[in-house]
Amino acid sequence: MKVLYYTLILIALSIFIFNLFQVDWSNPISGKSAVAVICAIASGSAILLLIILILSKKIAERLNKK
Repeated sequence: MKVLYYTLILIALSIFIFNLFQVDWSNPISGKSAVAVICAIASGSAILLLIILILSKKIAERLNKK
């Protein structure tokens, strides 16, 4: 399962970086830039949620050992 989590983080990170390059920084709210900003926020959220999931699994393992 750990490999799956890290693979998903890598995919989300690549999507995040790709979308950051697609943003027109002079006008980030119009056209395709708005879609890129939304997708970058979504992939950043996915990365954060996966990191929280990994940390919660580690905490659960430590609590079950005791």
